[in-house]
Amino acid sequence: MRETAIILVSALVLSLVVKSFLVQAFFIPSQSMHETLVENDRILVSKLTPGPFDLRRGDIVVFKDPGGWLQPEPVVERGPVVDTLTEVGTFIGLLPQDAGEHLVKRIIGLPGDHVACAGPGEPVTVNGVALDETAYLAPGSVPSERAFDVVVPENSLWVMGDNRQHSSDSRYNQGRPGGGSVPVDNVVGMAFVTVWPLDRTTVLRNPTETFANVPDPA
Repeated sequence: MRETAIILVSALVLSLVVKSFLVQAFFIPSQSMHETLVENDRILVSKLTPGPFDLRRGDIVVFKDPGGWLQPEPVVERGPVVDTLTEVGTFIGLLPQDAGEHLVKRIIGLPGDHVACAGPGEPVTVNGVALDETAYLAPGSVPSERAFDVVVPENSLWVMGDNRQHSSDSRYNQGRPGGGSVPVDNVVGMAFVTVWPLDRTTVLRNPTETFANVPDPA
């Protein structure tokens, strides 16, 4: 029994360390990232980015709500025992994090980037270069039905969903603190793989070709 207890405690501590410093699981609650990610997908997020590794345009990131982006969710009564077990499992990393206070979007602009779109029928541009976003936009989506023209503040990111007409992203939060940009400090990590359901298991690769010709901000 003592050896079993030591093994269990060691496994729980290891899981907590991994979740805190290396990898954390999340599940996708909405349609904003179709078809790259769909509802109830489970993803793994690397906490080494940002950190030892730099964020890049095109990365899919999980970040804490900067304030007012998410609508309050109804509380689901599951009973005190189930709620406690769920909270403990999530805390130590055995269960995926509820996305109740987190969002998942794709980085389009880095600090200092000039990101713009003239509206329907026009491409998104970054530092004057028009993006070909066919590699990840949802079928039928247009780059943006709303015009915008911003310079991403220092230590912030401009993020957009792949399902552009169904994503409450940076474009729709320009009236909030930060002007729609997300502080880098709010980023939990970079999504790098979908692990569940099994038929959707895939590596989430950065579409480097889309941003290859984008120059550094002036």
